[in-house]
Amino acid sequence: MKKIKVNLGKNSYDILICSDELEKLGPRLKRLNIGKDAIIVTNPGIKKLFGEKIKKALVPSGFNVRFETVPDGEKAKSEKECLRLLNNISKFDIQRKVFIVALGGGVVGDLAGFTASIYKRGVPYVQVPTTLLSQVDSAIGGKTAIDLKVGKNLAGAFYQPKLVFSDISFLKCLPEKELVSGLAEVIKYGIIKSPGLFSFLEKNYAKILERDKKSLYRVVCECSFIKAFVVEKDEMDNKNVRVILNLGHTVGHAIEAAANYRKSYNHGQSVGLGILSSAYIAENTGLLAGATSQRIKNLIKNTGLPVKLKNVSLKNILSAQSRDKKFIHGKNRFVLPTGIGRVVVREGVPEHLVKKAIQNLYGPEKRQKQA
Repeated sequence: MKKIKVNLGKNSYDILICSDELEKLGPRLKRLNIGKDAIIVTNPGIKKLFGEKIKKALVPSGFNVRFETVPDGEKAKSEKECLRLLNNISKFDIQRKVFIVALGGGVVGDLAGFTASIYKRGVPYVQVPTTLLSQVDSAIGGKTAIDLKVGKNLAGAFYQPKLVFSDISFLKCLPEKELVSGLAEVIKYGIIKSPGLFSFLEKNYAKILERDKKSLYRVVCECSFIKAFVVEKDEMDNKNVRVILNLGHTVGHAIEAAANYRKSYNHGQSVGLGILSSAYIAENTGLLAGATSQRIKNLIKNTGLPVKLKNVSLKNILSAQSRDKKFIHGKNRFVLPTGIGRVVVREGVPEHLVKKAIQNLYGPEKRQKQA
């Protein structure tokens, strides 16, 4: 088991990375002394796969376990589901000491964490991520949120978990589309901080897609270490350090919103397309060499992520992008690669260039019609 400490003073916690060691979760939680009544927030599919396993991991350590299921997919991150969850927890929480366990991917983690942050002005919560994307990224760092009708993650809070328990054996049951989706965030980490990780992905993406345990373990460990390092420097995302984690997300979130969060483009796929847009802007402003931009595109394509956009309106993407919360003082803000392992943050990227970068994601015929 690998332990990575996220050093945040009174908000510090451990990321534990292991394989087939779920039975150790109960004793670990007992040491934290965060309560005896565990509310497991998950979706029906994850509950069916792992519900009994997590119950067996917690009950022997003296925990009471209650499951709260939420819908699968982005629709779980709604005001309606959040209020329903809060009311269900309040009905159960009578003379109890509750804490929340987020068992699932990024959607479950965001919703459960946000709910924990506002219930009784904050109750403890623990992340038990079951997807590659959540293990390498969203479960770490304390960003919690729900979506509003006009945009993604517009209602949220910084609220750190008490523990992140990443067991890569969960990934054995992960649908291929979700595994590929997680690789977008892994590629992001290579671009922003680690040439070694990027090269490893170029050479070993096939092994990762085959769920090679050693390769997955390395990827989860390295990405977790990078995320922890960045979060330690800028916990509240107000020092212009943590912003680098948004590579690909400005356009990526706009694609998700423009597609109405349909399954045609999930978060990872949208971020992959967003990374391509950022690389296009960087290349066309002289920040990124064409050969490096092509390396990025080749890796995204080789992992099975889409490199072309279809069935989503350019107008709707631009509209959603203009409402993105990453706008500062009325100006857009992009994280742009300048090499593998290096990025810069640019505000006020000309709108015509942003439009061209998104247009470039469509096929040639579509680009001509939009010109």
